[in-house]
Amino acid sequence: MQTLKLLIYSKQILNRKPLDIWYRINPVLGFIAMFVTQDIVLRFFFSKKKILNNSFSIPTNSSIILAPTHRSRWDGLILTMAMGRRVTKKDCRFMVTKSEMRGIQGWFLNRLGCFSINQSSPSLSALRYAIDLIEKGEHLVVFPEGKINKYGKKLVLKEGLYRLARLATKKTESIFIIPIGIAYSKVSPKFRSEFCISFGKPIAMNDCLNFSIKEFNQFLNKKMIKEELVALNYVGR
Repeated sequence: MQTLKLLIYSKQILNRKPLDIWYRINPVLGFIAMFVTQDIVLRFFFSKKKILNNSFSIPTNSSIILAPTHRSRWDGLILTMAMGRRVTKKDCRFMVTKSEMRGIQGWFLNRLGCFSINQSSPSLSALRYAIDLIEKGEHLVVFPEGKINKYGKKLVLKEGLYRLARLATKKTESIFIIPIGIAYSKVSPKFRSEFCISFGKPIAMNDCLNFSIKEFNQFLNKKMIKEELVALNYVGR
């Protein structure tokens, strides 16, 4: 009975009409945001920036999900600088919590390609939209820890990333998840401090289909923490 319910739920999500009209990136705001954040804010706030990609390669026509640690509100800007349009010719599309999409901040985030999801009870439309992004080969960013984990405490990763990736395999066969570690020279980044972002070896989702959610999250968590330790070493922590 439970298996049948899951199959019906998956079919409902996959057959849902995409919601691109809700989350298109505004080209003018996107250009301005890129210029302000990358050419001004990040350039002058941080004294040193280090990106370690380990020369990884992903097969062409594959989809990727970026899975970074989450230590600061700077993480999204740094990830966009490292893997955004200027580097990959693709925008990073962030899955964020509903609380982050409120007010003026939410207005801007909505027009810069972010979309919200209720972590405890995700809507069919939000899941379908995320799957649609994956199917189209966009760079979907999901913070598996679910919130800013400032001191890097050991957390049980949220289940959403694995569930989403499993559902997406029904629409596209080649999906890779990239574990990412982000570290700062100060626990709370300060003016002229340093940061390092380290990209781990991509994980082929097809190799993980037999994992339980718990097994996959433990596996992914180890990969993320490994990359964070590399990044922490580079910033002297």
